[in-house]
Amino acid sequence: MEYALLQAVFLPLLLSPVAYILGKKSGPNAATWFTFGLLLYCTILIIIAAISGTYEEHYPWTELFGEFGFLLDGLASPFAIIIYVLSTILALYSRPYMVHLFKENFNALHKETSNPGSAQTTELVESSALIKYVNTQSGIYFALFLVFAMGMLGTVLATNLIEFYVFFEVMLIPAFFMIAFWGFGPRRRIALLFFFWTHVGAVILLLGFLTIGLSVGSFDFADINESEIPPDLALLAAIAIMIGLGVKLAAFIFHIWLPYAHAAAPTPISALLSPAMIGIGAYGLFRLIIEFLPMQYETLAIWLHVWGLATMIYGGAMALMQDDIKRLFAYSSISQMGYLLFGIGSVSVLGLAGAEMMYVSHALGKGILFMMAGVLILNVGTRKISQLGGLAGKLPITAVCAVIGALTIMGVPPTSGFMGEWTLFYGALETALEEGSTLRAVTFGLGLVATVLTMAYILWMLKRIFFGKLPENLANVKEASWYMLTPMMVLAGFTIVLGIYPDIFFDKIIPYMSGVLGA
Repeated sequence: MEYALLQAVFLPLLLSPVAYILGKKSGPNAATWFTFGLLLYCTILIIIAAISGTYEEHYPWTELFGEFGFLLDGLASPFAIIIYVLSTILALYSRPYMVHLFKENFNALHKETSNPGSAQTTELVESSALIKYVNTQSGIYFALFLVFAMGMLGTVLATNLIEFYVFFEVMLIPAFFMIAFWGFGPRRRIALLFFFWTHVGAVILLLGFLTIGLSVGSFDFADINESEIPPDLALLAAIAIMIGLGVKLAAFIFHIWLPYAHAAAPTPISALLSPAMIGIGAYGLFRLIIEFLPMQYETLAIWLHVWGLATMIYGGAMALMQDDIKRLFAYSSISQMGYLLFGIGSVSVLGLAGAEMMYVSHALGKGILFMMAGVLILNVGTRKISQLGGLAGKLPITAVCAVIGALTIMGVPPTSGFMGEWTLFYGALETALEEGSTLRAVTFGLGLVATVLTMAYILWMLKRIFFGKLPENLANVKEASWYMLTPMMVLAGFTIVLGIYPDIFFDKIIPYMSGVLGA
């Protein structure tokens, strides 16, 4: 299909004002379904292009930066498909959650500006002022949502270092505003923390890009040849790229922003930030380090391996200590990004393939779990795990989906998580045995310990929320609306299908990884 990738990337950006106008004039339903329909169309374009094999589009750009293009290959396809699948179904999920949040914000604003004993309070809350406020907020939200999705997709399809950087930064802007406008707690301060950390990481990343581009004389991916870059500069560029992407991954040491951002962000945005956005850091490592700087990758791989292990263990240990469910999932995401780094550092075709499959399985599993957290916040009224219990009888569909999401994160068959984890650890052990490396053998063993941590915090969380005695104050809790349940069910079905038929993605991932490593 001609211009498929161009449409998939830029239609959400160009039509985001339409989402705003529809929301403002016709209300949240119109904005929701417009956003859903547009993203569904773009998702279908991506899937059709991916089925056809490696697909490229190139367009003239400025001579200063090179060529503007999009590439959908064995590496980019799983990332692109998962990003837009998540974005599409979260557009529906957002409708009841965000409308409830807008109404709460309106009431809070009204209390600040009205007389405490005013007899008109109830009337005002139900007045046209509320409807106007909800409509306007819905329009702004869905417009930003479309730009956020577009930024993520553009990053994984880019064929030029400067183009990659532009889309990488575009992701940051709508996420910053959505946290600042509709987050919880000190949301503006947390939004600034998020902005500062991720922007500084992006600037360091840009320094690495400039080092490569100026050394090679071009910013186009097709022109990058490591042999043309002085070894010292290549090492500095690789380290700068690793640090910049490590911030986006929220890897250990650079993870500080993530628990605050995920805890504060509206739940639909948390369900995009954690499963989709932060994993794009791993995509950058695949594309920019492994593919374009292979000699530096061989030198730095063991450090990535150890860094991944530290991230896995730290995130898992911190998740065990959390009572706030969204902070628990935030630390869980840190741990899961450690799995990706661990696999990337394995220097193995199967280890790398498993790392990319872990991105897919994390997106599906954590997407379900964050949506489950949103149901608890909306229908139960708390995010404190210690205040919950016995909810499986009250929220049966949510509970079943949450268990499937939990099994995916734990890596239990027949979910996609098992296929990702099995392949990743198989590759890590294969490299340790081939090299006869004691260090790699030790990291492999400690990596298995990290999986025990993952099972511990996930099972402990499930037990405290869905099983045991139901608190008296939760006796009247009801199941969520189908706007919220359907997206969870879709992801739950997707992760099981991938667990049974992993070649849906492995058929593209493994040949790419073999080609990159020269296997």
